Amino acid sequence: MNDPIVGIDLGTTNSLVAVAGWPEGASASERAPRVLIDASGRAMVPSVVRFDAAVGGQPALVVVGDRAKDEAALHPRTTIASVKRLMGRSVADSAADLPYLSYAVVEGPNNTARVAIPLARGVGVGVGVGVGVGDGNGDGGVRVVSPQEVSAHILKTLKDRASAALGVPVIKAVVTVPAYFDDAQRQATRDAGRLAGLEVVRIVAEPTAAALAYGLGVIGRHNEHEAKVPRIVAVYDFGGGTFDVSILRLTPGGTVAGVGADAFEVLSTSGDTHLGGDDLDFALVAMMLGELGLSGDEVSPTIKRTLLMAAERVKVELSERAEARVDVAIDGRSERYGRLITRAEFELLIAPFVERTLQSCRRALRDAQRAMADDDGNAAPISAVVMVGGSTRIPLVRAKVAEMFGVEPYTAIDPDQAVAIGAAVQASVLAGTSSQAMLLDVIPLSLGIETVGGAVAKLIMRNSPVPARAKEMFSTGTDDQTGIKLAVYQGEREMAADCRLLGRFEIKGIPPMPAGIPKLQVEFFIDASGVLSVSAVELRSGKRATLQVVPNHGLSPAEVDSIERESFANARDDMQRHRIVDLVANSKLDVQWIDKQLVKNGGLLEVDVRQRIERASSELKVIISNAAADWRNVDADTFAKAKEELDRSSMRLHEVSIAASLRES
Repeated sequence: MNDPIVGIDLGTTNSLVAVAGWPEGASASERAPRVLIDASGRAMVPSVVRFDAAVGGQPALVVVGDRAKDEAALHPRTTIASVKRLMGRSVADSAADLPYLSYAVVEGPNNTARVAIPLARGVGVGVGVGVGVGDGNGDGGVRVVSPQEVSAHILKTLKDRASAALGVPVIKAVVTVPAYFDDAQRQATRDAGRLAGLEVVRIVAEPTAAALAYGLGVIGRHNEHEAKVPRIVAVYDFGGGTFDVSILRLTPGGTVAGVGADAFEVLSTSGDTHLGGDDLDFALVAMMLGELGLSGDEVSPTIKRTLLMAAERVKVELSERAEARVDVAIDGRSERYGRLITRAEFELLIAPFVERTLQSCRRALRDAQRAMADDDGNAAPISAVVMVGGSTRIPLVRAKVAEMFGVEPYTAIDPDQAVAIGAAVQASVLAGTSSQAMLLDVIPLSLGIETVGGAVAKLIMRNSPVPARAKEMFSTGTDDQTGIKLAVYQGEREMAADCRLLGRFEIKGIPPMPAGIPKLQVEFFIDASGVLSVSAVELRSGKRATLQVVPNHGLSPAEVDSIERESFANARDDMQRHRIVDLVANSKLDVQWIDKQLVKNGGLLEVDVRQRIERASSELKVIISNAAADWRNVDADTFAKAKEELDRSSMRLHEVSIAASLRES
């Protein structure tokens, strides 16, 4: 019997573990996808971790889940919630959250966001995930831990639950992440799994997992004919800390390249890794603090935690009722804070956040329509909208989504459980216990290499299916280079300065050669989990270099918005600049070679031919100089024609130079 592979939804607010196709040989009903529960019948594990102080010199107790959440107001500084929003991010990326967090966030290595936990003298908080000991400076010592370490405790709790429920040790899992998580955030998720003793065999985007959970037999099917027709489905995933939307083509088995499995093909994806139910809670807390005449920087961690818990309760109640009451005691004040909050008031407060989700939906639809347009430019209609994530229970959210897509949202599966169930379906495919689904995911943003002049040569475009592989040939820009530096960028703009640097590496030890002669083959590979690896080889010398690109932080919402917005607003100028930069690089090589050959073999040319070459070279040098000063000084078409004139006029020089070289040899 194969080892089970479970599916895990590592959520911002709650996490779950599910399994499908297990145990092998059991009945179909027993092997159906299901969320695993604890001894008390609870499915969800609140994504909350508390580090208790040591007792009698023993390591500190780590409390995970319901108890940590319920007692958070009693231990505000050592209770860590919503840590997913810090994964792979910097302190600056998380600045908007800090006034509402009861725990301290500090800067760690490489400017990464870390959590500072106050500990008693000599306290250790290991539990097998390397959190270590206090700083030894007596009471009030601080231990800094990474978001990965905190997440590892949540994953370990889910792993232990699965092992107990299945009766065998669980060591492999498919873990879901927001579709817009970048390489750093995906790698951070892998690291958290490893710290928890789990092998993360695949990372799957949350909206895609949700589509797998619903399956082809459910979404948008009304009769036997429709069951055989591909469907276009939107998955709207509004969770506790992140928002994603994906547009998928769901195709019945046997109709795609002869594959028998149902195909789940992602056509486009968009989202915001810093937009979720937490932001709605923060908006309520900001309103309460404003009415108290306070700010987040002025109140104690206990008050922050108390107000956050009250805000979450109000949000949940207003999804079911027209009004909810908040009534909390505020430290240092004799009177309590209490008021009635209506659904209309709440909807007005959260409307800007809901609109941000709709902007992402429009972006994903625009990209998907390009992917599925027919010869007349018409795209297939959206047949169903799947709602995922706890925030989709809010009536305003459902109403706005229905209005935008023109389809009543589909909510047959618990929105909190759909992602975990979908992860379990994918896990069963990888474990070999199911072959009913084939998953075709995409990357969210384009990837490329910086070229001479600061342009970006894109090797893999956004919304390309994964796994993906692309190769491109490059060369040197100056004579006798013995090393070639490569910079990998992510983004939609044409120039490196406008994109996000992912990493740098260098090939060394290349034999000195004239510019343009080395042949550098660069290869990008994105695995099924969306993690990028880059390799390069100089074909003449055989020198190689590789890099697994893991940037320090994830993309902030502002960066994601500006990357796509600016790519459209500046598309014409960017393309012109990229073209001119390439013309400068290639023309410099041409002029350099021609000048050298004129000195060496110019005497073998007819006078009129030599004069034509010199005139064309001189004109091109002026254009190159003007472009180097400012690319806007030149017209790209004029530049290209000048280069073509030099190419045509120098053909005779090429002939005599080759003949002379043959005579010399």
